[in-house]
Amino acid sequence: MGLLALSTTELLDRFASVDPTPGGGSAAALAGATAAALVTMVCRMPKTRTGDPRERGRLDEALAQATEVGRRLRALVDEDSAAYEAVMAAYRLPKATDEEKATRKRAIDAAVSLATDVPLRTAEACTTVLGTAAFAANDGNPNALSDARTAATLAWAGLKGAAENVRINLAGSADPSPMRSRIESLERAAGETLGALGLTPAGPRATGGS
Repeated sequence: MGLLALSTTELLDRFASVDPTPGGGSAAALAGATAAALVTMVCRMPKTRTGDPRERGRLDEALAQATEVGRRLRALVDEDSAAYEAVMAAYRLPKATDEEKATRKRAIDAAVSLATDVPLRTAEACTTVLGTAAFAANDGNPNALSDARTAATLAWAGLKGAAENVRINLAGSADPSPMRSRIESLERAAGETLGALGLTPAGPRATGGS
């Protein structure tokens, strides 16, 4: 049974258990998938910000993107857990002989590579969701602005969580620079989008007081 087939309580209990999976990578994908669902909701509302037909066009495009990337993120919830379980299985392989050691090393390298690629794809997907949340916030029903901003915040959390999983898996990489650069680029782009919405990674941007 896939993780998303569980009840909410069961899923949270799985995250709370001492088992290593599901862990942070699956939680990051779940945050992104939840963000995409919120964007989808806002974009489906018949009312736009001002009633301008161009707003409806942008919302329809954001809806299509959020729907597609949301499906990917839902799948990544389980893919991340499976990838880490493969890493653990590789480390449990026998290593009594030189041949077994070589086989084990190849298995570990392949499993860690996959366990790095999966959260990278999660980070990329969350960046896309954040972009669609910006359209939902700027063009959507003003009454749903908080929903769009919540989606943006969740997408940012998913991106950052996925980025942490990428970085930890790069520790043993022979050449981690390209993937680290990719993650940093995603974080910069997402940070700019978040800032344009009046949010920062630390929370709402200060607007002054009375």
